[in-house]
Amino acid sequence: MNKQPKYRQVADALRREIGDGQFGEGRLPSESELSARFDASRNTVRSGLNLLVSEGLITSSQGLGYEVRSHEVFELNASRFENLSFPQSGDAYNTDVTNSGRRPHQTFRVEMKPATDYVSERLTVEAGSTTVLRFCHRFVDDVPWSTQATYYPAWLVERAPRLSEPGDIAEGTTRYLAGHGNEQIGYFDEIATRMPTPDEARLLEIGAGVPVLLWTRTGYSDEQPIRCTITTFRGDLNRMNYEIGDLSARPENEPQ
Repeated sequence: MNKQPKYRQVADALRREIGDGQFGEGRLPSESELSARFDASRNTVRSGLNLLVSEGLITSSQGLGYEVRSHEVFELNASRFENLSFPQSGDAYNTDVTNSGRRPHQTFRVEMKPATDYVSERLTVEAGSTTVLRFCHRFVDDVPWSTQATYYPAWLVERAPRLSEPGDIAEGTTRYLAGHGNEQIGYFDEIATRMPTPDEARLLEIGAGVPVLLWTRTGYSDEQPIRCTITTFRGDLNRMNYEIGDLSARPENEPQ
């Protein structure tokens, strides 16, 4: 005998059916139809549906009922994202999105910002010291995909002044820095998840129950850290992978 509350039984059944693709990206049955199906009150059904809303599986809109959330996931290969040995022209984001058959678009700004404790620790500069922030709001096929905030220490901007100019660097900042004697020879990645801040939810158009994926990459020259990049992804539309070691035995048709 199922001892779970009835609304959880409703949510569990619908969750399985959504996972099986029974509704595609279409509309779910109405509350009254689900009430009849599960022999439950509309309040019970609504509680089950709201649980799925909080999990980011469905959306709710006044007058339109409940719909399965669109999940066209973008695959990011984090190992190759800035590998200059791979043929690409310009920004790695534009290259990767275009190569996947999708359409990239981004807005951009440059600011002088005091280093937070989080950034100063990674750049090994004093907290509150001046950094240049290059901030991108990125889209894939006009759907908000990520925000990317890259901080550069003031000493590096003196050597590479285009970092502080209010415009994109066509060849990509990693290539630009390498051409000015500040080659990134390694990086350290940190990955975490949490629920979005209100500002993140607004920029990425994140619905209830959807977390963000935080990817912090600190880039190093042969002497010291030269930048700290914090990328915030929509957790429901992104998947990240790495390639490490010899993968010659890996079938090419496996999921990327």
